[in-house]
Amino acid sequence: MTGPILLLDSGVGGLTVLAAVRALLPDAAVVYCADWAGFPYGARREADVSARVAGLLGRLVERVAPSLAVIACNTASTIALDWVRPVLPVPVVGTVPAIKPAAERSRTRAIGVLGTEATIRQPYVDDLVRRYAADCVVVRHAAPELVQAAEAKLRGQPVDARAVEAALGGILDAPRGAAVDTIVLACTHFPLLRDELAAAAPPGILFLDGATGIARRVVQLLDGTLPPPGPGRFLATAAPSDLAALAPALHRLGLDGIEILGEGGRRW
Repeated sequence: MTGPILLLDSGVGGLTVLAAVRALLPDAAVVYCADWAGFPYGARREADVSARVAGLLGRLVERVAPSLAVIACNTASTIALDWVRPVLPVPVVGTVPAIKPAAERSRTRAIGVLGTEATIRQPYVDDLVRRYAADCVVVRHAAPELVQAAEAKLRGQPVDARAVEAALGGILDAPRGAAVDTIVLACTHFPLLRDELAAAAPPGILFLDGATGIARRVVQLLDGTLPPPGPGRFLATAAPSDLAALAPALHRLGLDGIEILGEGGRRW
């Protein structure tokens, strides 16, 4: 297939993945869907997330006929990836916590994982730790307040410094947390706050996310069959009152067409 690249997230955190894809494929046609009607995935039950993501992705694939789909959300990927891959007619790329590169880079053998409530408790993450960070202290912390902070920042609103400090404290103030030298940003929203996190953290802390690796995997799966050049489209399952405030950020990533889907994505 030579359709566009499809990306799905519960909000605009997946734009960090899109930015990495754009760096490698600047002219490819892209369709990005923000499932604001289901936002935030990290606070939902696993069964609800898997059913919602599978259903919504199925309708999006039917609608836009993509070359491949990217679940640009750690929570949705760690919960639903194994459900959707066997049933969709296109390759599906997931976004999972960058625990392997964090373990490779850590000098102190102590890493933090900053994510949503749902992501940090997943067996998928347990498996990543066993496989790639068995010799490391791994401190996990749920920071759902950063999801809202990231969404606000992209709309040009101020970031709550207390939320950033509390998130870092959940890692660094935990038992053995003082040894952490590498923190995995295990939510695609969190790289939007990288500058704020770095400014509030002790010197030398390294923050890692998986966006670049996801973009490389997209290129690999396309195997030279590049999507045609074309305009980027932004779909949403609900319309926030301040959608216009997002327009500049969307424009920078080539997303100029905006469409609101009906009834939480259930009617097309």
